[in-house]
Amino acid sequence: MDRTNLDPASQDINLNSPNKGQLSADMSDVPVTDGAVAAERPMPPVGLTESEEEELKHELLKVEEEISTLRQVLSAKERHASVIKQKLGLTTLNELKQNLTKGWQDVQKSTAYVKTADKLGEWNDKITQSELYLSASSSLDGLSEKISQSEAYKKTQETLSQAGQKTSAALTSVGSAISKTLGGMRNSTTFKSFEDTVENLKVKVIGGKETESGELHSPGETENTSSQDKAPF
Repeated sequence: MDRTNLDPASQDINLNSPNKGQLSADMSDVPVTDGAVAAERPMPPVGLTESEEEELKHELLKVEEEISTLRQVLSAKERHASVIKQKLGLTTLNELKQNLTKGWQDVQKSTAYVKTADKLGEWNDKITQSELYLSASSSLDGLSEKISQSEAYKKTQETLSQAGQKTSAALTSVGSAISKTLGGMRNSTTFKSFEDTVENLKVKVIGGKETESGELHSPGETENTSSQDKAPF
């Protein structure tokens, strides 16, 4: 292409020119866009055609929808299970206890646990049957027997026994003294005077005397009854 035709001086810039808005013959071969570079469509992955790519995209969308649906169903099932547990009184703590119990049972049934228990049993038998263990056990038994037969042990045991008996006797004496003191106070003149005062106060508050039948009458009713009893027939 001739660069001289692109020179602005060689272009017709007259606004009244009949050729305004028209390109030169050399510029007519240049492709014209809409003002922006057209976005190129990404090429499909290697080994896939466009139809296969579209089919896989459609399948992916379908799988994602199924996953979303399954999540919703699972959430609804979990809520329903929670309601059932509440009705049955199954709390989180109870579930934890059950899980721990079941887990421990599974551990006890496992091969590793059984082998370990058998191995520990063998070691225990070997230790308890060893000469060192038997000798130490005999020494401890002899030491315990010597301590129990020693004078210091016997004196200590007698001292503790006597102290216990004295403490029991002292507590018994204190209880008897308290009982006697309370009995003497109840039979004293001061206590009886206090009882009479309380009884008189009770009669004054009630306002009458209690008859043999358990009924209460005011002083006026008592006087009327006495005068009626004394009236001649």
